[in-house]
Amino acid sequence: MARKRRGDPVHGWINLDKPIGLTSARAVARVKRITNAAKVGHGGTLDPLATGILPIALGEATKTTSFVMTGSKIYQFRVEFGESRDTDDSEGAVVETSDIRPDEEQIRAILIEFTGEISQMPPDYSALKVAGKRAYALARAGEKPDLQARNIQIDRLELLESGSDWAEFEVECGKGTYVRALGRDMAVRLGTFGHISRLRRTKCGPFSQNSAISLEKLDEFGHSARLAEAILPIETALDDIPALPLKEESIHRLQSGQTVQVSGTGEGMVYVTAGGRIVALAERSHDQVRPVRVFNL
Repeated sequence: MARKRRGDPVHGWINLDKPIGLTSARAVARVKRITNAAKVGHGGTLDPLATGILPIALGEATKTTSFVMTGSKIYQFRVEFGESRDTDDSEGAVVETSDIRPDEEQIRAILIEFTGEISQMPPDYSALKVAGKRAYALARAGEKPDLQARNIQIDRLELLESGSDWAEFEVECGKGTYVRALGRDMAVRLGTFGHISRLRRTKCGPFSQNSAISLEKLDEFGHSARLAEAILPIETALDDIPALPLKEESIHRLQSGQTVQVSGTGEGMVYVTAGGRIVALAERSHDQVRPVRVFNL
């Protein structure tokens, strides 16, 4: 007999403003406790040092996390020049130092080199797997993880402000970008060393800081109607995907895994609705729609 899942059938998204010092896993656990949702996940990890947007999926919304994780992200970050740290952020141990400090003109001159598709070596302290083990676990054990450089997409990189030994940036980037590595590599290009001392994500896919909510505010709401209002629809994660309304007879076929015929033409991913509720993610090929993920709502 299957074990009954604990928690309530809560479905949707929490656009969480994660505080500093909290891991993404602990943030998810806090939201799970507050909402009492039976199933909870997140749409993109944030380091404990980082603050900002951590979209948290509840219930059936967990079936749409991949659309958030592959979306564009915006970060604001500070690079402290003169010290290289083993974690590439201020939590790590100092491994190299330099007296060289770049000026604003030098910093602006290299930004174009870190824009577009670039090659990046992930940090040793990352969650990437190497021979079945997390890179950070190997690094903590004193081993050098055998990581490979990979191509990432930087759509925009701007200098916001600079001081005598630091600079603030804003970057808009694609999936798989490590901002810690970006700060490290820019410092090296400038002839010095550097690490991230401040990192904030202001946008993650369709979620932005303008509508984010703190853990304290969620706690304050408790199980009131205001908490329900803070839970965004599942479709929030699908803002770039067209909706396709269908009649009930077609819905039953989709839910049983069958392809259905539709009028008109079109290709690509759609989300299917019936009576205003989301029913499935599906692949459309002209006049045929094939279910990919079905929502149990």
